[in-house]
Amino acid sequence: MILPIYTYGQPVLRRVAEDITPDYPNLKQLISDMFETMYRSDGVGLAAPQIGLPIRVVVITLDVLKEDYPEYEGFNRTYINPYVVEVDENEMISMEEGCLSLPGIHEPVKRPTRIHVKYLDEDFNVHDEWVEGYLARVMQHEFDHLEGKVFTDRITPLRKQMVKGKLAAMLKGKVRCSYKVKPVK
Repeated sequence: MILPIYTYGQPVLRRVAEDITPDYPNLKQLISDMFETMYRSDGVGLAAPQIGLPIRVVVITLDVLKEDYPEYEGFNRTYINPYVVEVDENEMISMEEGCLSLPGIHEPVKRPTRIHVKYLDEDFNVHDEWVEGYLARVMQHEFDHLEGKVFTDRITPLRKQMVKGKLAAMLKGKVRCSYKVKPVK
């Protein structure tokens, strides 16, 4: 089922999400719905707060990048209760980011290229690993949602000033995009 994506200004996007346990109701269906919603919206990642749930669940697909990055073919993963444990700040790269919850806004964000993460997969197996490259960037973006942050929190003050009008419009419920959303009322 395709779920509406909560847009900037929805309170759930500013809450710190909570860990879940294996008995979370209908978890497999929720994960399936999150993947379907992400695919339909042309996203590469989706965090549960973006569909109105303040829980630590993220889905990521990098399969869409397989032509340029063959190593990502078939890459569709679920991250439960994920945390960034450590960042390697030796190499920081600025790349343009966008977000399904902030349609129409794309800004450069500087992030570490390598991070240490801990998470559970959908079978609740523990993972503790260092991740780098594009996956590390997508993880940081999505895991920020679990901490009540959006990517515009990480842009320069000048860039924040430049998107201020678009953000203000979203706070008034004025959102235009090609996918199902739940704007602020």
